[in-house]
Amino acid sequence: MRSASIWTRLLGVENTVVDSVEAEESDDAEVGPEGVVMVVHARPARGRRQRCGICRRRCARFDNGEGRRRWRALDLGTVRAVIEAGAPRVSCPEHGVVVAHVPWARHGAGHTLGFDDTVAWLATHCSKTTVVQLLRIGWRTVGAICARVWSDVEQRVDLLADLTRIGIDEISYKRHHKYLTVVVDHDSGRLVWAAPGRDRATVHKFFDLLGPERSARITHVSADAADWIATVVAERCPGAVRVMDPFHVVQWATDALDAVRREAWNAERGGKGRATAGSKSLKKARWALWKNPEDLTERQRAQLEFIAKAHPVLHRAYLLKEGLRLALKSGPGTADALQDWVSWARRCRLEPFVKLQRSITKHWDAITAAADHGLSNGLVESMNTKIRLITRMAFGFKDPGALIALAMLSLGGHRPHLPGRQAA
Repeated sequence: MRSASIWTRLLGVENTVVDSVEAEESDDAEVGPEGVVMVVHARPARGRRQRCGICRRRCARFDNGEGRRRWRALDLGTVRAVIEAGAPRVSCPEHGVVVAHVPWARHGAGHTLGFDDTVAWLATHCSKTTVVQLLRIGWRTVGAICARVWSDVEQRVDLLADLTRIGIDEISYKRHHKYLTVVVDHDSGRLVWAAPGRDRATVHKFFDLLGPERSARITHVSADAADWIATVVAERCPGAVRVMDPFHVVQWATDALDAVRREAWNAERGGKGRATAGSKSLKKARWALWKNPEDLTERQRAQLEFIAKAHPVLHRAYLLKEGLRLALKSGPGTADALQDWVSWARRCRLEPFVKLQRSITKHWDAITAAADHGLSNGLVESMNTKIRLITRMAFGFKDPGALIALAMLSLGGHRPHLPGRQAA
């Protein structure tokens, strides 16, 4: 009996009776050079038998199922270990005929709880290669385990509680226009929700989950100028202030500046498609035009001086871009400074900037709200950068659900803990 208790501790399982342990030789190359697997024959403790694998309700036994099965446990040193037990089925009044619950594994899993939690912890801290080689499992198996562990978190934690200020954005996670819509809590800095897609239906899913009562408590929503976000926000939480981050507005100005630069570059080539000394100098001056003045190198300052003399139209576009950037940093005077800039852009006779001032006028309230309320989309952009890193690491996951689970485990404020250790 004492020996059985030691084995339950070694395996990190509870409410389990160990009947016997044996070493088994295996021809599986993944087992290791020793070719030995420790097989622990176990069964649930008396109070844990004949329970539904989904709701854990005690139910009538249905049959023996497909016989005995095995669950992969954490390795014992360098030796692979598995738990072997019967897998009877029970008849649940709510879920029908299902495999009975076992206390050492999640329903439908082929790994123990300790194995799942260790994989999830490693996936949020280590590289793909480390996890796969250390635990001797496939990368898609890691994705399935992350999804299982995150599903447990969702069931015990209300992720959307106490939301008042949120940020909404989209991020590409695969080629061929595959996107995720993500929602971030500005107050806690957590990723609170993510789903495949970037359209109105996707944003509606979030507010459906949030519910009308909690949607009414949202006071601020930061996002870019996407109509598919703005329309749904106005419909589902009309009392919220929509904030458009200044970063996106400056990005518009940078795009307009680059359009003017390309026009000047084409004019230097004379429409013949041949590179000239003037066109080469403009092509190399892109970073000098894009960067903030305080970040320029000596060489880039010299390039700007050359542009001011040789290309006055392009230099005027540069001054417009810088003027907009400074106007958006004017604090309480942002609205007045931005109005002056709009008047300047209307008269500049540069079509890209004339179009830009129309866009700014269209989104005037959202742009000026950023200064009035001291809120930006910087947190969301930072979150997107971290998700891009996770996306690269998660390359090879079969479905976006596994990617979302890994992102939520890493950034949602509920990182898994290593089994048998106290939370740091």
